[in-house]
Amino acid sequence: MRQSKLFIKTVREDPKDEESLNAKLLIRAGYVYKVMAGVYAFLPLGLKVIKNIEDIIRKKMIAMGGNEVLLSALQNRSDWEVSGRWDSFDVLFKFASFYSKNDYVLGPTHEEEIVPIMRQQIASYRNLPAYFFQFQNKFRDEKRAKSGLLRGREFIMKDFYSFHASEKDLDSYYDSMKDAYSEIFNELGIGNTTYLTLASGGTFSKYSHEFQTLTPAGEDTIHICDSCKAAVNEEVFEDESLRQEFAKEGPVCPSCGKKDLRKEKAIEVGNIFKIKDKFSSPFGLKFKDENGEEHNVMMGCYGIGINRLLGAIVEVSHDDKGIIWPESVAPFKFHLIESRKGEGEKIYNSLVADGFKVLYDDRDIGLGEKFADADLVGIPWRLVVSARTEGKIEVKKRNEEKTELFNYENIRKF
Repeated sequence: MRQSKLFIKTVREDPKDEESLNAKLLIRAGYVYKVMAGVYAFLPLGLKVIKNIEDIIRKKMIAMGGNEVLLSALQNRSDWEVSGRWDSFDVLFKFASFYSKNDYVLGPTHEEEIVPIMRQQIASYRNLPAYFFQFQNKFRDEKRAKSGLLRGREFIMKDFYSFHASEKDLDSYYDSMKDAYSEIFNELGIGNTTYLTLASGGTFSKYSHEFQTLTPAGEDTIHICDSCKAAVNEEVFEDESLRQEFAKEGPVCPSCGKKDLRKEKAIEVGNIFKIKDKFSSPFGLKFKDENGEEHNVMMGCYGIGINRLLGAIVEVSHDDKGIIWPESVAPFKFHLIESRKGEGEKIYNSLVADGFKVLYDDRDIGLGEKFADADLVGIPWRLVVSARTEGKIEVKKRNEEKTELFNYENIRKF
């Protein structure tokens, strides 16, 4: 992509109405546009990163047996009344049709939609287990949208629902999803700072699990066991019903029993729940076993907030010059810069022909401004061609200061 043709305009100053680092950098670097508090539009660079994140997650969800669907963002009031959450879900966007006068919901989650659909798909134990996932915009009427992309009123969520004939089968699949999530965060480049964290199950179950990424910008506090790499959300220790189990004499690791836990701030980038028959029971989602007896279908729910994950990566991976993207999610692999017009054309065409994703800064501006933009935008490798490189290419990794000269054949091996 030629930068002169790319819809991108970098900004030197931080936006005045943003406090969070992730939003400041993403706006300044031209990845997102702030529509209003808690709502962001993704510009071409931002959308490329979003799609790269989605592709990594999608491959793993398909490997886990998932069938991809796209459910409706507009949902019926009646389904939310069946689940009992019409009055209890405090961040619902509710509205009435001007014409029909019917009440609707902008979906903050999709249990109320996927379960009625499954009534048409599941009737027998032979139909189980079954797995479905989607990437869908969610809407939540947060009292105070904050922390940039970490807590918004509109956001993209990957949600995955599993359906089982027994709790034993649900438990087994749930454990395999823990491993799948860990693999996803490793591939996204934040695995070293992301912890599987025991958390309260809320209205679903006694416990759930979160994946928490360490950063001072985090809204959550977790307690980490350095012996076994397990973590516990502080809310577990604050819950009276759970404190007797894990915090009689101070926080205790749920895995190995160690008491000397390290306290850190973190961002929740994923969560998994055993929701069992909380939704299948009121909706009448049942199956017949081998003997013809009816049972409620057991369910699991597994979510990853894409906007939040994007913001978390920026919070974790940046310096005072700008963003430092992990190569797996970066919009381009190389940022090619030429010092004089026309010097980079041949290199650019060769890289594209060899299948590389390249942002080619062919703009007629000063070299210093190009370098500043390259640091802000955060593409993993900066390539510079100029008369002084004498036919070679100056290479600099975004998170390193040193530069080296390579010929084109070496670049192809990157």
